[in-house]
Amino acid sequence: MADSPNSYFPSPAELLPHVVRTQSGLAIIHTTHAHGEWQRILSTGGVWQSATLLGPRRMEPPFAYHRAFGRVFDLVTKTQRLLAIGGGGFAFPKYVAEKHPATVTDVVEIDPAVIDVARRWFYLDEARELQQRGGGQLNVICADGRRVLNDTAPSSYDAIVLDAFVRDTPVLSLATVEAFQAAHQALSPHGVLLANVVPDENDPGNGFLRSVTADLVATFAHVEITLVVDHQNVGENYIVFASDAPLDLPDAIPFDEDFLGDALHDDTL
Repeated sequence: MADSPNSYFPSPAELLPHVVRTQSGLAIIHTTHAHGEWQRILSTGGVWQSATLLGPRRMEPPFAYHRAFGRVFDLVTKTQRLLAIGGGGFAFPKYVAEKHPATVTDVVEIDPAVIDVARRWFYLDEARELQQRGGGQLNVICADGRRVLNDTAPSSYDAIVLDAFVRDTPVLSLATVEAFQAAHQALSPHGVLLANVVPDENDPGNGFLRSVTADLVATFAHVEITLVVDHQNVGENYIVFASDAPLDLPDAIPFDEDFLGDALHDDTL
């Protein structure tokens, strides 16, 4: 019988912190006990980039917004191929490996050091084996996410999840009209795109969220915004859903044309 989460205690080696050099600076991997769970955290510049639970629940995402990404499987019930841009600690791909192992998941992470961190301390290799046993595949692609979108053949994916940040700053090249046009082309006709937008205290008007929404409205037939509140860990995240098929999310936040911000374009970055 597997240990319950409350009975699990990490070994002394698991409790040791580690420092690694990544493309965005020094990253710290440390283990903490919070809300009755042992968690391993990946942080850069004091900002939490990703986390994993330890013990029996190590494949479950500790952050609410990662769990919310799983709604793509409700919207596209026969998801066969999924593209996730932004690997980090591979929290969402691990969820897919456990809950939807027959899926073929391509995960794009630009930083080879972060991929190595995920393999050594965030159970990436175990997730890949789990998904392979379930009839699917977890492919790790070390590349620039925007270039991958540009080079993807039409209708290659049933779902695309965008969650790419440099520390706490979103990757703007993945938030332009042209980027979303490339994503739209890469999706199947009824495919769904999810974009994670983190509120910024220096942007009280939610200008970036409004621009992302404007870019998606210019590209997809249906766009809806949801708010995910994580009372235990990282706070709030907006997740913007876009598809040419109706979404009809019961918790969608209404918005009108006045909400839409200035569109972002490649030539203005």
